[in-house]
Amino acid sequence: AGEKVVIKVTKDAAGKQEINHERTCRSLINTLNFAYDVFAVPTELLHVTAGGYLINVQLYIPQAVSFLERPLLEQFDFALRAFTAQENSRATTGAHLDLIKKTFGLMETKDYLSTFTNFVEANRADDAVSPLLKQVYQTLTTRALRVTQYGNFLTHNDFVPHNFRIKDNLLYLLDFSAIRFGNKHESWARFLNFMTLHHPALEQAFLTYFKSNRAAEEYESLHLMRLFRLGEIITYYRQTLPKSTGNLHTLNTARIMFWSAVLAAELQNTRVADSIRQAYQTTRDALRTEDEKQRQVGLH
Repeated sequence: AGEKVVIKVTKDAAGKQEINHERTCRSLINTLNFAYDVFAVPTELLHVTAGGYLINVQLYIPQAVSFLERPLLEQFDFALRAFTAQENSRATTGAHLDLIKKTFGLMETKDYLSTFTNFVEANRADDAVSPLLKQVYQTLTTRALRVTQYGNFLTHNDFVPHNFRIKDNLLYLLDFSAIRFGNKHESWARFLNFMTLHHPALEQAFLTYFKSNRAAEEYESLHLMRLFRLGEIITYYRQTLPKSTGNLHTLNTARIMFWSAVLAAELQNTRVADSIRQAYQTTRDALRTEDEKQRQVGLH
């Protein structure tokens, strides 16, 4: 009694499908004989249909401090443990692959390449971005073997701090709908790209760790996945432009410019300049609405 809960309610067919899919992923992920105990799972208290509505209730996971408020070493340790757990979960048999394709989805090398052709097409009219994405596609194509080498691993499409919480030294995943199987460095890539903006010191700590503790082939795979995910985020904001106006349109244009600068640096295996990051953050903060600023508080 008196405990906080998270309630999801929808009458929309697509919304119901999303909630049910996430519930299936949440219930199955830790029962797979090759992916046991990867993530701590919030307790489900209720899942019913009533009056045409689908209602799902889960126990709220409180955390004393947000991930990015923790000391750097703690952040590194929690993230590394989560990535290592994912790396220990690889589909290696036909039965494994059949199961994960049906439930979670599987990104193979051909899927990464075909998806990236969509990114290239979506940005073809941008004279600054288009050449970058074409160069990335060429890089992914010529190094496709490296993407394949680290395939069939459990990964998370959006492994960033607002999608997990930490309680009693356990990391609880909040978004199970983004679990899929693919290149094992895809989760790492999303996380490190996020930290490029929000916490460069943690990004650098992981890059140092990779160079010191992992094979050169793994570092190359991580680099390729970072390129892929940067193309994805640029395209995401590109597709918002026709539907946005005013400050939001200006903000999303600035986002495209910033992530393109990050991509250009990553293509050279370097980091984006602090001055570019700081200039973008200043622009972003000036253009955000008060509502959005409030929504960002405590997310990370």
